[in-house]
Amino acid sequence: MKVDAAGREESGVMKHILSVFVENQTGVLVRVASMFSRREFNIDSLSVGVTESPEFSRITVVVHGDENLVEQMIKQLEKMPVVRAVQRLDEKSAACRGMTMIKVHADDTNRLDVLKMGELFRAHVVDVDAGSIIFEITGGDDKVTAFLKVLRPYGIVEIIRTGLIALERGEHTIYEHCEEREYYGKNLL
Repeated sequence: MKVDAAGREESGVMKHILSVFVENQTGVLVRVASMFSRREFNIDSLSVGVTESPEFSRITVVVHGDENLVEQMIKQLEKMPVVRAVQRLDEKSAACRGMTMIKVHADDTNRLDVLKMGELFRAHVVDVDAGSIIFEITGGDDKVTAFLKVLRPYGIVEIIRTGLIALERGEHTIYEHCEEREYYGKNLL
């Protein structure tokens, strides 16, 4: 059984992906992030971007917790007037991607080997220097983790990752959840 930082036993702790459809207003991200902070929910990943309609943004939040905790998060989000819909995404039935940039040591002795590793993982070269290469790789956590594992022997200098973004596969969309909660749009700040 896992133990958290405070020494409490964690049981049933799983990764959860929440897609939050919000009105594109100044301060929305702060309000949503503050809700997590006030209730001491830990965010593993947070990404936000405008949708096909400039009036709305979509926030993708990745959290770890048991079923009760995640249900509580969703209920709290749904109470917020700027939130139009919350969609819980299953990693197996959603297209999930994150971007990672990795600077790896590469000189005349290993540059070709490092470039071959990047090719194998379909990583794009962003920059080449006399002593390093910067790769950009897009994909799920498993792909990025595997790429990092093969690059470690060459010497990883720096890594930065974006938050995860995700869309449900198939015909279903977050807009189906908006219809269920249509009355929330009437209560604007």
